[in-house]
Amino acid sequence: MLGRYRLLERLGAGGFGVVWRAHDELLLREVAVKRVLLGAGEGPIDGERAQREALAAARLTHPAIVALYEACPVDDAFYLISELVDGDTLAKLIAEDALADEEILEIGLALAAALSHAHARGVIHRDIKPQNVLVPHPAHEHELPRELAAAKLTDFGGASLVGEEALTRTGDVLGTLAYMAPEQSDGHEVAEQADLYSLALVLYEALSGVNPVRGATPAATVRRIGRRLPPLGRERRDLPTQLTRALDRALAPSPRERGSIEELRLVLTETLARGLKRSRWPGRSRDARRVDREHPDDDECSQLSPREPVMRAPAAAMASHTQVAPRQPLGASRQPPASFADEPDDEGQLLATPRGIRLPRAVWLVGALALIVWQLSTGHPGIALLAFAALLALAVAPADGASGHVGAGWLICALAPVFGLAGLAGAFPAIAGQASRWRDRVWLAALGYWWLALAGALFERRLWLVEPAQLPARAAWEGSLSTTATHVIEPLLVLGTLLGALLWALAAAVLPWIVRGRSAAVDLVAVTVWSAVLAAAAPMLDAGLGAHASYPSPRGAVLGAILGAVLAMVTRALRGPV
Repeated sequence: MLGRYRLLERLGAGGFGVVWRAHDELLLREVAVKRVLLGAGEGPIDGERAQREALAAARLTHPAIVALYEACPVDDAFYLISELVDGDTLAKLIAEDALADEEILEIGLALAAALSHAHARGVIHRDIKPQNVLVPHPAHEHELPRELAAAKLTDFGGASLVGEEALTRTGDVLGTLAYMAPEQSDGHEVAEQADLYSLALVLYEALSGVNPVRGATPAATVRRIGRRLPPLGRERRDLPTQLTRALDRALAPSPRERGSIEELRLVLTETLARGLKRSRWPGRSRDARRVDREHPDDDECSQLSPREPVMRAPAAAMASHTQVAPRQPLGASRQPPASFADEPDDEGQLLATPRGIRLPRAVWLVGALALIVWQLSTGHPGIALLAFAALLALAVAPADGASGHVGAGWLICALAPVFGLAGLAGAFPAIAGQASRWRDRVWLAALGYWWLALAGALFERRLWLVEPAQLPARAAWEGSLSTTATHVIEPLLVLGTLLGALLWALAAAVLPWIVRGRSAAVDLVAVTVWSAVLAAAAPMLDAGLGAHASYPSPRGAVLGAILGAVLAMVTRALRGPV
């Protein structure tokens, strides 16, 4: 072919041509030859797409992008001569469940680097999918850094090029529906964020085994495009929260909310550097991993906690432009994945913000306002003011992800006064300490403390600090705004309350670093010290609650601290080690 390429093996075929493994008789090397028949299929559009792929590839020189050697039209065909990648498509490896989590992240890093390179040169790929990602054999990875050798991106035939006219005709949408960004499916001009969306979707599928956009039919797929997708953390609770949130953010329907490829690349790098808490063993088949779970004593590999396999349909046929050779079994030269390192902020969320109840902050504020108005209308202005003081913190509640929505996890703060009624309020910092993000732990603990302080007047009982004798009777203040403000809320706006809230917030924030689940004896000592410090520090703050009085120890400080220590140990045992 073309006077120099000897065809050796047909690798794939489809509507866009035929791909052959060939030998370059001039330079004595193996290459991939793609032949596009200009008279077949869409005719001129196919020819234009082949030329577009050549123009895009000519701008790019990157180890994670398949290199183009030559492009030329001859008679009724267009030929693309490119690098031959000795490996498999990512689509095939996902279907076979053959990749470890670390390998998937390395593939993501390589693709992110390739896309950053392309975007910097005015090339938007627009068709990123597992079929267009080639994974080389492990034997060849030593030739390049791991973050570049893990994968190669191919097929720039649908790329958008700065300075070039659009490829598609009016009304056409170019790309693959199941991996297409919402703005791309609507026919709008796309930018880097469209590639970011597709990349995140590919990694989502590789990590979970499921493409959340793909439906049973093309029409079902179209209906799912543009919807907010199920969080990856729901499919893979063992993955670091920082990673799952970064991918969820990149899959936001609005391009403005996705962030950038560099931000996702940074998260992938940090996650790999710290290691994964749980990971699949590279190269082990699905059946082998099932045997490990059924017979955990038979193999040391069973000490890992593999992802449960997901049943899926057979892989799609290889795309016609895929330049791959058969791949050897994965993991022949791999080491077992590292255990999760020293960062506890990605834990499995035993106290998860209920992800099914994530509403815009304004919705929560409207609900709080409705409660306040209801109390005013029933002749309880004092209770309305108390509710206003309790719910005002919603205005600064931490949002979940890029959506800006606030989860219902803040409702857990109601446990603080409930525990206070039982004389166990001191256990609440251990509950707040189960949140995954440190800022959530801080906010929940501080808000729980504030609600506990306010609830004393509502229940007319000493729940933590203030004696009942120091509180006016409920009948004396619930019908008066001024009495509530002066005798219920104002006495709490002192340094002692602030210090108490900060103490609880600090205790909740550091709890995952204190109880790590690696040694029961060490954890027992650590949680005992944590509880003792918490119980001992609380009375030291009591003096700040009044200018002319001294208060005894908080109610139930010791019993609450003991219960908190037990909760911390039990929840860590359920989660597994950091």
